[in-house]
Amino acid sequence: MITLGLDPSLSGFGWCVHNTLATGPDRVIARGKFVTSPKTAFVRRYMDLRGSVADLLTKYQPEAVGVESPPFGELWSEGLYGLFLYVNEALYTGRKDVVFFDPGTLKMLVKVDHKARPGKMFKADMVEAAKMDTATTKVKWDHNEADAYHLARFAGRFWHLYREDIVTEDLTPSEYQAFAQVYTFKRGAKAGLQDFKGALYKEGSRFHRYSQIEPLPKPRDNLWLPKRSLPLAAGLLQSRLLSVAL
Repeated sequence: MITLGLDPSLSGFGWCVHNTLATGPDRVIARGKFVTSPKTAFVRRYMDLRGSVADLLTKYQPEAVGVESPPFGELWSEGLYGLFLYVNEALYTGRKDVVFFDPGTLKMLVKVDHKARPGKMFKADMVEAAKMDTATTKVKWDHNEADAYHLARFAGRFWHLYREDIVTEDLTPSEYQAFAQVYTFKRGAKAGLQDFKGALYKEGSRFHRYSQIEPLPKPRDNLWLPKRSLPLAAGLLQSRLLSVAL
């Protein structure tokens, strides 16, 4: 499966195209970083990055996408969430299935076993993990590209699980918690009830199958302006000019 990882940022937007069936350096088909200038109008920066994402979809034709989302349930900047929306518009328009990983979940996944490796994961740790997984220890990686690599890598694992190419027994401990965890209450009024915590059970919030949505309707020519006959429109314009002159 060819997957695309996107680490949205206005200043350093990392991206990576990943082949889930390859090994070593061949896992990375392409990677890079988009940069926009703070001197550019903010909405134009969003539009340019949305266009860059659309270009990646056209060029590499990924089967699915993994995107780093703003931390859900925590404070996030309006600017980052705005970019997140623009990215999703490109994916929706391109009809690409997508799964979201917040920063904490992504770092947990990279640990492989979050219980065996406690503590924080820093940028250098994420870069080192990308190098180790691709056998490119002597190659320079940008930390934005490394995050995008992991997003693409674990998006592939998630969608392989969703499509039943792999089963829960094939998952690492961190993958099980992020993708498929089911918690059973043992005490209290909820004893015996189950809480489906994994992303696999959260379609519509943690992942979307945009490929299954009906095509967009064709835009109407008169979407913004009401229909008016040419003489009527000309008459209205002439009367407004006359009132200004008076």
